[in-house]
Parts: sequence; C-alpha cells; structure tokens
Amino acid sequence: MKTTNALPKDAIASIDDPIFTTTYFRDSDDVIVLDGDPARAYPLRILSYHGVVNDTVDGRTLTFGVSGKLADDALVMDDRETDSEWRQPSGDCLAGRTLTTLPSTTTTCGEFRAAHPEGVVLEPLPGNSEGGARPSGQAYDMEPYSRYREDDEFGLYGMRGDGERRTWDRTDLDAKTLVLGITHDGDAVGYPLPQVEAAGGVVTDTVGGRDVVVVVGDGELHAFEDPGTSWTLTDGELTGDGAVWDPRTGESDDGRQLHRVPARTLFAFAWQDDHGAGAFYGPNPSSNV
Repeated sequence: MKTTNALPKDAIASIDDPIFTTTYFRDSDDVIVLDGDPARAYPLRILSYHGVVNDTVDGRTLTFGVSGKLADDALVMDDRETDSEWRQPSGDCLAGRTLTTLPSTTTTCGEFRAAHPEGVVLEPLPGNSEGGARPSGQAYDMEPYSRYREDDEFGLYGMRGDGERRTWDRTDLDAKTLVLGITHDGDAVGYPLPQVEAAGGVVTDTVGGRDVVVVVGDGELHAFEDPGTSWTLTDGELTGDGAVWDPRTGESDDGRQLHRVPARTLFAFAWQDDHGAGAFYGPNPSSNV
C-alpha cells in the first residue's frame, strides 16, 4: 500500500459537534440517510468538504479527523483516542481493525423530508451557513467535485493534478462507474450500476452466506436481505411475493419491510483498490482486456 502526504494534518476540518435542523437550504441536494429516532440526513455537499462527521448513532468509542494522508489515493482518517489511521472507503485500520458499516441510503433532501417528516438534517458549520460569512451554496461549492466526476482522470491526479497519473485497463467497467459494495463474513462483491441495470434493474446474489437483493431505485443502488422471493422491476416498481415494494426503502404496499444491508457506494477504481479486480458482480468480473 502506497501512502502519501497530501495535506497537513487536520487541514480539512472534521465536524466534531454536529448540529441538526429541520430546515435546509436546497431540497435538490443529495443526502446520506441513517434511520433512527429521528432519522438523520447528511448532505453530500457538507460531507465532501469536511471528509468526516463525528456523530453518535449507536454509541461512539472513537473520534476521527482528517490525517492529510492518502493510502492508494484513498482518504486516511486518524482517530484521536488511539492515534490509529483508517482508510475511508473500506473502514480498515492500517493496524488491522475494521469499522462497522451501518445501513444507509442516498436520496435527495426533498425526498428525505417527504419520507421522514420528523427527520433532521446536518447543519453547515458556523461561518459556512446562510447566516455566516457566505451562503452555504457558495461556501460548499460542488463544482470541483462535479468536474472530477465527469473527467476521465481519477485519484489524486484527477482531483488536483498532483502525483502520478493512474491508468485503467479494464474494458468492462469505467474507473468511475458507481459501485455498491457489500462485504460479509470475509467475502466482498461490488455491484456496478450498469450491470444491475442490464440485468433488468434487480439481481439476487449471495455474499459471505448472506442472500441479498440489489435493486435500482431512482438511479441509485440499494441492497436488502433477500427472503427468497422472485423479483421483477418494472417502471420503477419492485414486485415479488404478491406485493409491490419501493426499491428505495424496501417497504411493501401490504406493510412488510425488507432489511437494508450495510453497503458502500463508491467508484469502481476505489472498490478494486480494496478488493481486487475479481470482486465485481457481472460477466467476466476480472476482465482487463
């Protein structure tokens, strides 16, 4: 693993005392949602700039900051209790431990509000808010990230023009194909969005002995525990076992609920860096020609 120093330690400020609100300035912004009482939404606009939000959901034992280092182009976090370093995409500690992935989903802030009327949204840091030095839409400008996503280059070089230019030899996937990665009991499978769409928008599989169903909902990938049903996705509706299910939430029209599987959404190159060329769902997953 190649580790480089990209920035001074804590040059990117983590959010250590998050404040939540029932209002947010842009309903079209994407957010990561954690279920709870109340449900919480973390805008990607804020997460992209701070890298880390330290929040208490089900008990917290470590507090993380941004180390300023990259490991194979992945952000390295460090915790303030043990001074250990962790790769952000996988949650793996460079000393051998692994963080637990919580079930979450990505949607827009507006859709979050509609689904969770009592839900709360992470506030920008003071000074980056509407009442601070600059409006949030300016202080948390997403243009650099949108530009990076659209460009063919990837890694540190693709973001800043620093370091070595990376190459990508696969022909079955682009480096920046969105992948939903699931790990369980020593097994790891990444589900690329185009492959799931090509399979009709829904696939069933087994990861480390866990049966899963991966489905496309509003252009995003979602994964749930599969109860053994035969699934079909038609016009955005997931049907199975005599019911219609929302592919984004796993809720059925007769009151049942699928259990969401802990998973990570990331680029194909980042998933391959962590798990190798063969850790993808689809035909010829290790094809490099």
